[in-house]
Amino acid sequence: MADTTVRIDGNTLRLPGGVAVRFVRTLRLPETGTHALPPGLGEFPVRRVADYPDTVPEAWRARGGVMLPVYLREAMWLSFAGTTEPAALQVGVGKVCAVSGRPWSDRLSREPQNYVVLPRQPWLDGINSGKGTVRQFVAVPLGLGATVEGQVTGEEVWGGVQLQSFPLKDAELARWREEERRRAEQVVRSVKTAGAYGAAMPMAAPPAPGAAPAPAAAAGAARPRAAAAMGLGVGGSMRQEVYRDDRSVRDWARKPAGRVFVHLVTPPEWRRITGEAPPPSPVDRAAYTRAGLPWYDYYDQDSEDLAPTDALGAVQPVGDWLGDDHDPWQEPTPHQVKPLKDTPGKPIEDGDW
Repeated sequence: MADTTVRIDGNTLRLPGGVAVRFVRTLRLPETGTHALPPGLGEFPVRRVADYPDTVPEAWRARGGVMLPVYLREAMWLSFAGTTEPAALQVGVGKVCAVSGRPWSDRLSREPQNYVVLPRQPWLDGINSGKGTVRQFVAVPLGLGATVEGQVTGEEVWGGVQLQSFPLKDAELARWREEERRRAEQVVRSVKTAGAYGAAMPMAAPPAPGAAPAPAAAAGAARPRAAAAMGLGVGGSMRQEVYRDDRSVRDWARKPAGRVFVHLVTPPEWRRITGEAPPPSPVDRAAYTRAGLPWYDYYDQDSEDLAPTDALGAVQPVGDWLGDDHDPWQEPTPHQVKPLKDTPGKPIEDGDW
């Protein structure tokens, strides 16, 4: 029987099939214009819901999964660095697909495509808006209607982030592994022919710098209560493609190999539930740019970007609900925009969602 266990390795979620997902803190973009990729400012700490049975809300225990702390209007992106073999990954925001805008499903679809292809897709910073852009993930509370979930479905029930991984079918995976073996042998032969003693295997683009994992802490003895529920809305637009799958959907497994519900919790609730101090508030983006620190641009001429969908195209930015973005903005200079081309932990409990 296939292993469907999801685990935490540091702050990395490891889903079956070699899928690795990290949640990365970043600078929030202005809600007008299209911008370069913002930097990674460290990882969000991730903890298992099951480790805090006395302090998490009852509904969270029923859904299982993991939780992470996020500030109001804080931005994030998902890094897939470390994924070892091809996989299709569905990303939901309040059980709305972040790629297609369609309702959450346990099946893969190509028309419209409702997943990203790993490790082909190195990261995902927001919902698919087509034309080589995405609109940034930004945290907002449920109840205002500002989340993607609220705008697409008309109600806010779930919040958080949902992930499901689908591996290649056995025959396709065996074929891919054989191709990789032959490619590796060809690299070795080429190095030997050139007279070198050895060479490193090609690697994916390195992940943005991340913070060290926060140490685990014992939960307090407080009675469980309803936490301030958070979901994801959208912020500014950035240049990033969501790649079209070049395989047939029939090459992938019909059912997900693993899934996990990611609860988003406010910093005060994080402290109450876990006993840990939350990360510091987000970095001032104008100060970051004034310091000459890098932004990024990622372009792949051999890829095909997914078209936008009507559902996601109609989503309005969180500023329409929370007011104008008054944080100072300073456009990075051209030289600041840089081009880019384990032992598992305890199983994460899945529940009803």
